[in-house]
Order: sequence, then structure tokens, then C-alpha cells
Amino acid sequence: MMPLQHHHLVEVRDVRHVYGKPGAPGLLVLDDVDLTLNESEIVGLLGRSGSGKSTLLRSIAGLITPTEGKVTFPPAEDGDKPATVSMVFQSFALFPWLTVLQNVEVGLEAKRVRPEVRRQRALAAIDLIGLDGFESAYPKELSGGMRQRVGLARALVVDPDILLMDEPFSALDVLTAETLRTDLLDLWSEGRMPIKSILIVTHNIEEAVLMCDRILLFSSNPGRVVSDIKVDLLQPRDRQDPAFRALVENIYVRMTEKGASEAREGLFPGTGIAMALPRVSTNAMAGLIEAVVAAPHNGQADLPHLAKDLHFEADDLFPIAEVLQLLRFAELAGGDLRLLPAAHRYAAADVDARKQLFAQHLLNHVPLAAHIRRVLDDRAAHTAPARRFRDELEDFMSAEYAAQTLKAVTQWGRYGELYAFDEAADLFSLDNPA
Repeated sequence: MMPLQHHHLVEVRDVRHVYGKPGAPGLLVLDDVDLTLNESEIVGLLGRSGSGKSTLLRSIAGLITPTEGKVTFPPAEDGDKPATVSMVFQSFALFPWLTVLQNVEVGLEAKRVRPEVRRQRALAAIDLIGLDGFESAYPKELSGGMRQRVGLARALVVDPDILLMDEPFSALDVLTAETLRTDLLDLWSEGRMPIKSILIVTHNIEEAVLMCDRILLFSSNPGRVVSDIKVDLLQPRDRQDPAFRALVENIYVRMTEKGASEAREGLFPGTGIAMALPRVSTNAMAGLIEAVVAAPHNGQADLPHLAKDLHFEADDLFPIAEVLQLLRFAELAGGDLRLLPAAHRYAAADVDARKQLFAQHLLNHVPLAAHIRRVLDDRAAHTAPARRFRDELEDFMSAEYAAQTLKAVTQWGRYGELYAFDEAADLFSLDNPA
């Protein structure tokens, strides 16, 4: 690994960010966040969905201006210019009508680099990330892993000081993600990339421990840095190493500790109907209850072991466990998931009794579901356009969060037969009420 320097490339101070329409209460996603990124380190931003990690990354990239606070790039003591950044997205974000070479050249074209220099630098970047021979291919001809390599080449070709990565491996299958992770670490440790530091957002605990020199652990509701964890393990790292496993376990425990926000469910940003919710299917919830009820867990499971048994990543497991906690089917603390009596009743019940129990918990513990049902009950026609609820949510959160939250509650309510939903008409109704 490259020798550690102490020059600060980025300083984030007192950053606070609120999503929502101007004048409305809004959804506080980041609060009082400080972060310093030093030269020659890989730093991971690790936390659950809704902890504001991607918002912070976008603030550093200049794509978002935080509501309060500052993001600065201090110049080096020798008078060098402040650090520059480049970003790799989860969704690849390639132009489908451009070839690999043209996609990589885009950033250089925006900087008005001469065509011959542009081509030479783009070819070198394509070679570096292992896509030689695919220069003239279009994105549709490439696998997901190859598309993400193009995204990486496009980010590197502009010679940034800092590489920002927003869950760059989460859209890939496990083997492809592992290969790309390993290749990236090899390029970094050999000093072959033109960058001074990497800042990566992840939900994946093992990924953070595999890659990072430091891990900043975020709480949710709103996002705050609650721990700055130094990873003192030599590269390359071995997942089976007891020290590696112990650190993973320690982070699971920290991520499930009950914090000061427990009074507001301690799970998702927002309160009341403005709680931003993840898309977790009722099938996944039922499956997790059944897995934990059964031997060897018998109602209580250690999350790292459970993730391993189910072949889940932490970012797959946490949202399901958290929704079960929100619905009072489970309790999440100290790295363990403990089922509550209602979950044991659910596991033993038949299909109809399960639906009735789920519906009752949904009405009692998810204000948005109760709100939708109340509106439908109060209207003579017992119908309401989904747009009405989306608009209400957008007073408190971004359109993306609002759409995701409404889709989650729509699926949960349909399963519990609290209301029906017509996708084509975008309309809720009581056509098939419980």
C-alpha cells in the first residue's frame, strides 16, 4: 500500500441536508456531518439505506449543494491546486449510442482536450481497466461488469485526485463484483491509477472491511457519523482471517445498537407518514421469519451467521430485518435479530391468518398505510389517486424517496388486503378490502 500522507484532500464541516419542497417541513437526511479525506487512503462510508451516504458523496462531487455546512478542497502546502474529483455510479450511467471509446472520451471532450490526445488517453484508460479489444463495442454488447469497467475508465481518464464511488459493485453479481473489487485494489496498491484517494459508499460490511483503510459508520434518521473505524489489516485481506471476521462482527453489532433515535423507530428517516421506507417484499419478510423461527436459530439469530446461512449480503438482510422491527415482528440489537411473539404466531398461522395479522401490524405501526386506508374509508367512492399520496410525501422528501416509499406501502397493503391498487389507473381503492 502507498505510504500514508497527512495532506487533507477534502474537508466536510457541519454539513446538513434536507430534502423536500421549499417551505415544507422536509426530510432531514444528513445532520452535523464532519469528514476529512487524506491522501493515500481508501475511506468507506458505511450505513443502512436512508443514512444519507450517497447524498454526502454527491455533495462532495458538487452535484448537490447541502442545505448547511461546507465542503472544501484545501490546496497542498507546496501550492498545488485543490483536489479534483471524478465519480463512478451504481447504475453505470453510460451513453448507449456511444462506443466504449467514445464513452470514455466524454469527460475529456467536455474539457476541450484535442482529439488526438483524447484518443490516446482514453485508450490508455481502457487498457488499464482491462477492456482492450472492446473499444468499438456499444454498452448493450457488454456485461454489467464490463459496463462498470467503462464507467471506471471514464472516471480515471480525466486524471482526478479523488475517485468517488457510489455503491459501484451493488448492481453486479457476486463473482463479477469480487473480480472488479480485486482488480481495483491491485491497481491501487501498485500505484497504477492517477488518483490520490478513494471515497466509496457501500451498504456491504464485508466489502468495506476488504477494501478500506478507514470506515466511517453512519447512523440513520438522520445520517450522522457515529464511528471512525481504522482497519489495521494488511492487503490483500482474507475473509476467513479471524481478525477480519471479528471486525465484521463488531460492525454488525455497532450497526444494530439502539441509539438516541429509537423513539422515532430508529430505522428510517422521517416521522409519521413522512417516514422514507425501503422496497422490501412481504415474501422476503415471511422468508426471514421462517428462517429464524426454525432450528438452529429457534427465534434468535446472529446476523453475520444468518447472512452467511442465507447467502445474503448485509445490505440485503438489514432492510428486511429493519422492516420486521418497524412492524413489531422482531427486535434488532447487538448484532442479533430476535423474533417477537407476533412473529412466532405469524409463522404458525395459515395464509389468511397471516394476512390478517400482518394487516393489523401495518395499520398500527406504519402511519402511511393507515392514512391511505382512512382516506379510502372516508370517500364515498372509496377510491383515491396515488398521485395524491405521492404529492404529500414529496413535501417531506425527494421524488425518488416518495416513489419508493409509496411502492413499498402499496405492496404491503395489498398483501394485507387493506386496499387494492390499479397500476394502469394509478388508483387505490377498496375493491378487495380485508
